[in-house]
Amino acid sequence: MTQPRPEVLQKLTPVLTKRWLSPDAWQIGVYERLDGYAALRKALDVHPDDLIQLIKDSGLRGRGGAGFPTGLKWGFIPQGDGKPHYLVINADEGEPGTCKDLPLMTYDPHSLIEGAIIASYAIRANRAFIYIRGEAVHAARRLRNAVQEAYAKGYLGKNILKSGFDLDLVVHSGAGAYICGEETALLDSLEGFRGQPRLRPPFPAIAGLYASPTVVNNVGTIASVPYIVLGGADWWKSMGTEKSAGPMIYSLSGRVVNPGQYECGLGITLRELIELAGGMKPGHNLKFWTPGGSSTPILTAEHIDTPMDFEGVAAAGSILGTTAMQIFSDQDCPVYNTWRWLEFYHHESCGKCTPCREGNYWMVRTYRRILAGQGTHADLDTLQDTADNIFGRSFCGLGDGAATPVVSTLKWFRDDYLGYIEGRTAPRLSEKSLVGAH
Repeated sequence: MTQPRPEVLQKLTPVLTKRWLSPDAWQIGVYERLDGYAALRKALDVHPDDLIQLIKDSGLRGRGGAGFPTGLKWGFIPQGDGKPHYLVINADEGEPGTCKDLPLMTYDPHSLIEGAIIASYAIRANRAFIYIRGEAVHAARRLRNAVQEAYAKGYLGKNILKSGFDLDLVVHSGAGAYICGEETALLDSLEGFRGQPRLRPPFPAIAGLYASPTVVNNVGTIASVPYIVLGGADWWKSMGTEKSAGPMIYSLSGRVVNPGQYECGLGITLRELIELAGGMKPGHNLKFWTPGGSSTPILTAEHIDTPMDFEGVAAAGSILGTTAMQIFSDQDCPVYNTWRWLEFYHHESCGKCTPCREGNYWMVRTYRRILAGQGTHADLDTLQDTADNIFGRSFCGLGDGAATPVVSTLKWFRDDYLGYIEGRTAPRLSEKSLVGAH
């Protein structure tokens, strides 16, 4: 294992992760001793519009994948409309490779709750929801316990800290459907319906939960709010880049010595992140990687010095996404890995739209043929054509996410596909996998 250089170590900026190693940090007493709920007291003395402006000035962008400016989203909520307003926190972390929200909710749940109270106050919402993935049992237990502690201390409920502001917070466990990570499918599920994406417009800011104005934000986005309230917009912007402000939790997995969460200012490069993770595992050389989970176009070893911010990754031809960086080496097969991802997307497709439902069905079977050594050159054209008909034509982003690894691996690693088709690479799947694949 190689030790990171001092100048690289200095790029670690523990903000959202600073309490993770503190003993019992999930308990409210420990959280309060570590500046917990100080930001809430400060926020309740400020006009809600000024809080929205603070978040705008900070440059905070969504941490769930799209990177939409948070303050701008809050500002879309119409005020004085006579309707109830809602805050919904998307904790349905299900993207393959993504693992930054679960440890945050497990080890520091009160930071999310405090951020939710401040955000609700800013948008004038008196009811907030945390929609957490059903399989995240431990994190959900921690969250529910933290919510009970917050109620007992007067941080939730009626007349919070004698401010006149009321808020009820509900932790809702989903049923484990990946599609419910899409914000409108999440809202349908929260209302008790089958989780399927809605047609937009209208957008959630106008007609979201129960047809009322709703803000939907990611866990990391809301958990950032207390730190901005305490530290100020300029402090937040001192980390990251001009257009991508603040720190980001990068989740490294795969062929690195020390996989895990590394919180650094936006703009750090993959080379530096791998160095922080102790380097590549012995005998492994970087071949390809995902910058933001399996739904983002893969990049190659040539992109190792790409700045990991919204603009830098976009310029390289991919998306920052959830900063779930799966690191693959020269001992990994991009064709096989793409098939594994597609099996996931095929299984998780809600079936509402034809491109995603049918396209993933047939692409999975085409990959099985190729990996069993029975593919043809025409299969590559079929994969490209099918992916092109999914991308931009499916009802939501799940279809696009399924198509991107297909298109990007065909672009960068076409020869790996030809190896299976032309018999130069030994088959990875048996003939049993071909049942129903023709």
